[in-house]
Amino acid sequence: MRILLTNDDGIYARGLSALYEELSKEADCFIVAPEIEQSAVGHAITLFRPLMVRSATKGGNFLGYAVCGTPADCVKIGIKELVGQMPDLVVSGINRGANCGNNVIYSGTVSAATEAAMMGVTSMAISLDTHQESDFSFAARIARKLALFLAANPSLAGGAFNVNVPCIPDDQIRGIAVVRQGKSRIIESFEKRVDPRENIYYWMSGERIAGPQEIETDIGALAAGYVTITPIQYDLTRYDVLETLKNLVDHQI
Repeated sequence: MRILLTNDDGIYARGLSALYEELSKEADCFIVAPEIEQSAVGHAITLFRPLMVRSATKGGNFLGYAVCGTPADCVKIGIKELVGQMPDLVVSGINRGANCGNNVIYSGTVSAATEAAMMGVTSMAISLDTHQESDFSFAARIARKLALFLAANPSLAGGAFNVNVPCIPDDQIRGIAVVRQGKSRIIESFEKRVDPRENIYYWMSGERIAGPQEIETDIGALAAGYVTITPIQYDLTRYDVLETLKNLVDHQI
């Protein structure tokens, strides 16, 4: 099995290292990741400047390819130019911080997985529910189990899967839950500042407001101590509204 690894935290992120260490036990792994952190870039791609790629090393040994671009860029150029042949799986992560609810839309980690699915490759985004420096080994073992699971189930081929892992002791994990994406919103605030040349600029910050969540959602199940798996797609069509909209347009426009 050939696995392309990427992330949005940057090529030297500890979560990516943990993923490589664990998945290399089962597959030939190739790292193509952003040179610097690309958190919250969503599904952006680079069009108006060249994509610089360099060989990254760690301890004097080749680590992978560092791309001066976004996670989606890394998947595109990794599959088309750098890996050599089509991978069997793309795994993005391990992200520092959960990607559930509305965060999925902003996530570079998740967008790398959906980009792979757009290119016909089975993919998985995996995130650990903490923003602190933590032990990624349990989440990496979950990624390994799920990689083998996806390889053994061809009916899931070409799909994208968003995985979130609670940051709690291993023996407190309640199981694995297949759930839908929850809903949350971010209340943004902007701090207005002035630089030494009297130019005005802003720093944005925000607080995620999730509210009560059903256990059948990624937010609710993650909070309850479950590893969550959500099948995701890049087709944004509202199928539940499609026929209603057609009828309204036919009769009113």
